[in-house]
Amino acid sequence: MRWYANVKEVGGGDTTVVLAHGYGANQTLWDKLLPALSQHHRVILFDWDFTGGGADEQEAEAARYTFGRFADDLIALMDDKGVRGAVVVGHSMSAMAACIASVRRPDLFAHLVLLCASPRYMDSPSEGYVGGFDRASIDGMLGAMSSDFGTWVKGFVPNAAGGDPSASPALEQSFLSMHPGVALEVARMIFLGDQRGALDAVAAPCTVVQVAADFAAPPAVAEYMRRRMEKAAEVEVVVIDSVGHFPQLVAPQQLLAVLQRVLRSAAGEVVVGAEEEQAGEAAEVV
Repeated sequence: MRWYANVKEVGGGDTTVVLAHGYGANQTLWDKLLPALSQHHRVILFDWDFTGGGADEQEAEAARYTFGRFADDLIALMDDKGVRGAVVVGHSMSAMAACIASVRRPDLFAHLVLLCASPRYMDSPSEGYVGGFDRASIDGMLGAMSSDFGTWVKGFVPNAAGGDPSASPALEQSFLSMHPGVALEVARMIFLGDQRGALDAVAAPCTVVQVAADFAAPPAVAEYMRRRMEKAAEVEVVVIDSVGHFPQLVAPQQLLAVLQRVLRSAAGEVVVGAEEEQAGEAAEVV
């Protein structure tokens, strides 16, 4: 069983962009970016299947819920579509899956855009690491999910959407489409996991895009990632002046400006418009 489903390809061009959404979302997350990106590039989208519909009951849980498994499935998708040298945009949990995949198959990746990424969400005071959550907070969240998933979603989504009332309904619907059991196990994988070691082997050029007021992945995490990825050809941190964990929905023009600049750098294409120039003023490269 593969985690990915509903693969779609739009646009065309010499550069391929793979858009990998994060936990609880689906490919509609990219709708506000897709018209501009697909005008000049081949864009591949898909859904991580959190519904549990395709799960193999005989598959061991431990083997199914790992970042390595998501990374292998991302590789399988790209191989199936004949992708080589792509710009891969990994949002949230997909960022770390893309990092792992880039080490296993460097030929597939020309550039990584790590959007609202975190290799470890749990603080580690003894190491001076700030992930954004202490263990008690994570245990409380997992307990709330286990007790009443629907109620947890209704409380979580407004914060994740940065308080944007226009973004919350679609995001809430996407979260509620997850199978509660699958959602809980993937959440355990994400919030209790530690993928910091995976950063050490990343060699592809990286652009780490964080949101200034992201409750899940604070900017301090981006700085940690930049310091840790010593083998990467280049690591740039860009902080978008916005709120929440889903800039694709809340600050799409700012994010689009960053992506278009990455694409120009990676592929030598010039895709500049007035909206991009205006939006770019609100994103800080640090």
